[in-house]
Amino acid sequence: MPIGFAPNNGRTPVALVTGAACRVGRSIALRLARDGADVAVHFRTSAMEAEAVAAEIRGLGRRSVTVAGDHTCPDQVATFVRAAREALGPVDVLVNNASIYSKTPIRAATAAQFRGFLDANLMGPFHCVQAVLPDMLAGRGGLIVNLVDDVRPPTGYVPYGVSKAALVALTLGLARELAPDVRVNAVCPGAVLLPGDTSEERREAILRKIPLGRMGTPEDVAAAVSFLVFGSDYLTGHVLTVDGGRFLG
Repeated sequence: MPIGFAPNNGRTPVALVTGAACRVGRSIALRLARDGADVAVHFRTSAMEAEAVAAEIRGLGRRSVTVAGDHTCPDQVATFVRAAREALGPVDVLVNNASIYSKTPIRAATAAQFRGFLDANLMGPFHCVQAVLPDMLAGRGGLIVNLVDDVRPPTGYVPYGVSKAALVALTLGLARELAPDVRVNAVCPGAVLLPGDTSEERREAILRKIPLGRMGTPEDVAAAVSFLVFGSDYLTGHVLTVDGGRFLG
């Protein structure tokens, strides 16, 4: 097992990945399993996809269970965290991956839409943290990784960008407040899984700004998450940007 994280009692660490049925969440769940964790695969509506991920994890020789619920609802969060605990044991690693993303031009955005982004991308992770924290503190150890984004949102994505910027602030605040018992970090993906309506012209324009010369993959993001979990025990309050150097401008 990699050296960065292991529960104090020596048991296999248990990870809960929200929104793990598909896309980046799926890759994160599978990578953590390969690197040494039992994994609770959270989903809201994609039951068949989530079970397929759990089955693949079990095929790797790790334990896995699917847990369902709306991560924006505290009662449902408490229920699926309890289900993960009952099946696998206390959650040692929480990956807040579930989120919503859509173009919302500010001139037409409604207050309800704005609140929806805050609920999904900020309050949802907050509810999940509160649900797993008692076990983490009781065991004197735990790790939280939040999936964030560039704090400079592109035109038309202000509500989404604000919600993710707030999640960065939550990451930094939690890292200070929960140290040394719980480490809290974030991963900020770059151009990974572009929206389906992205034009070829737009894709090429993005690609020209990436020094490494390629788009990112879900596996790139998953590797970064796994590094924060297993690769080092001396990182907290860190936002790891995974964008092929695009941030260089």
